[in-house]
Amino acid sequence: MRTRRLLIASSLFSLAMGAAAPAVADPQPGDPAYTTRDAQNIAAAYGRVTDEQLQNPAYLPALVQAATQKGVDQLLTQVATPTRPELTPGNLFPGWNVGNPLRAGWEHSRGRMTAVSFTNQYGALLRGHVYRPRPGAVDPYTGRELHGPFPGVVITEGSVQGSEGMYEWLAQDLAERGYVVLTYDVQGQGTSETLPHQDSPADTNALPFCNPFAAPGDGETTGCPGVPSQQLSNFVVGTRNALSFFTSTPRHHYPNRAADGADVSAYNPYWRLFDRSPDRRTVTPGRTTRIAIIGHSMGAAAVSKVQGTDDRVEAVVALDKLTGPGSTGPLDGSGNRPTVPALAVQSEYGFSVTPWFMSGGSSLTPQPSPEGPDPMRERATGFDAWRRAGVDSMLVVPRASTHLEYTDIPLVLPASRYGQDLTSVYVQRWLDRYLKHRDPDLLGTSFRYLEPTGNGHWSPVHLRRDRLLSFYYCSAYALHTDSGPRSDGDITGVGC
Repeated sequence: MRTRRLLIASSLFSLAMGAAAPAVADPQPGDPAYTTRDAQNIAAAYGRVTDEQLQNPAYLPALVQAATQKGVDQLLTQVATPTRPELTPGNLFPGWNVGNPLRAGWEHSRGRMTAVSFTNQYGALLRGHVYRPRPGAVDPYTGRELHGPFPGVVITEGSVQGSEGMYEWLAQDLAERGYVVLTYDVQGQGTSETLPHQDSPADTNALPFCNPFAAPGDGETTGCPGVPSQQLSNFVVGTRNALSFFTSTPRHHYPNRAADGADVSAYNPYWRLFDRSPDRRTVTPGRTTRIAIIGHSMGAAAVSKVQGTDDRVEAVVALDKLTGPGSTGPLDGSGNRPTVPALAVQSEYGFSVTPWFMSGGSSLTPQPSPEGPDPMRERATGFDAWRRAGVDSMLVVPRASTHLEYTDIPLVLPASRYGQDLTSVYVQRWLDRYLKHRDPDLLGTSFRYLEPTGNGHWSPVHLRRDRLLSFYYCSAYALHTDSGPRSDGDITGVGC
């Protein structure tokens, strides 16, 4: 009896002190336990729909209301601009541009947003919104008063008919913490115009015109530049032009080429709030403004390219995927040069969710993988190039994440429950470090995030890093700190 009591006491003491149980080997590909864990991961890749959108009774009523209003607004806008046709699903289907309807009311209580429009270098009309903190606001996480001017952010959407409304979540999260943010639709997507305006007779300048039989020009354009929208140059041009619009002022108007007949914005309406002075503490010599560019999918490939050539950019965030020099496949990284600090948030799955034995190649173009997932897969596209170049970088791979993690789409497409929350936390902290030059805890293991729940309410959720990062693919970092370089190529110990 005494022996039994001693054994019980010893067990309780071990538990209280956190003593480790004997190591149990991770299941291997082909084991029943491995297949079971993989099936659970696949189910979790639909968590946004099953555990958030369908479980929140406020979601469907908010979606109906927002989609109806958005549809009316888009119809009236198109009727008012008949010479600027938007031949896109985003303009035809009201729910396409809604984003997260639970965020309704943000602009009245947590920040400010205003609609803008400007033409790209081909004369196509692009539409978007600029976001800013609410006057007199405090940081909702720290309680610190927000005083301008503020750093700037430009967000470039993903391809395959992404729209700016799908990225409203990130713009709002940043704006309420002290950033001025521009979202916009590239040519041929969302509510932006499909066709360019160039080389047309002077008396028909207001009409879209291009010559599909013209020879290509400078290597980026064709006879109908920007058509079709699904081309990398479209997103590179969009990012560059959006940067120029964002930095415009009443004294230095944005050029708005071929804007005849269009109601365009002459300059960024929040220009006064944007901190355009170079910061001597910047880690990137030669940068001229405190501005970051963020892109998703084809937009991520575009910002990976633009950061290396545009000296207005001080930091970059690529949402599936950062592309370094030599990267090939759907997102071409040829010619990319690691220049500014880069945060890469990348996904386990692409547009569809596939089992472990189809994890070869890229998440966007899966191939058979009888040996199981390669832990190095997500490092190879861009992070390793930044690390070799000695430029600060971080790679985050959320668990059960898909390529649609970074877009708000209602009800039907796969995305995990907390991947977007975790992404927002890392983006906020990355920009705080490299635009505001503060010292947020990038290497923490527990985070707090404010999530919209509907009816004007935001509720805190607590995110445990190691539970929310991939057990298939490496998350990693390579940072310069006051105490010297720090790096870890395998944060959660997946074996790389």
